[in-house]
Amino acid sequence: MSLELFMLLAAALLCVGLFGALTQQSIVMLMMGLELMLGGVITGAAAAWHYIAPTAPEGQVLVVLAVTAMAVEMAIGFAVVTALFRAREVDRTDMAAELKE
Repeated sequence: MSLELFMLLAAALLCVGLFGALTQQSIVMLMMGLELMLGGVITGAAAAWHYIAPTAPEGQVLVVLAVTAMAVEMAIGFAVVTALFRAREVDRTDMAAELKE
């Protein structure tokens, strides 16, 4: 596969994630859109690093760290959403915005 196909995949993931993040009101769906966007960025970075310097291990380490950070971010996000839902039955972004008042 060529670099262009990987970049096309990364751009598609980023666009689908952006669409999901901008159009959904459910907090879980918003987080899924953000994860798709992060996956697109990681895919593009990993593909570029593989084609620029295939023997350098720094790219692989960077991708593993990014995926680990993505998993931790998702776990913390789901914990916050679960706590919000259990405390106040909040599952939409407009309901969560009203918690400030």
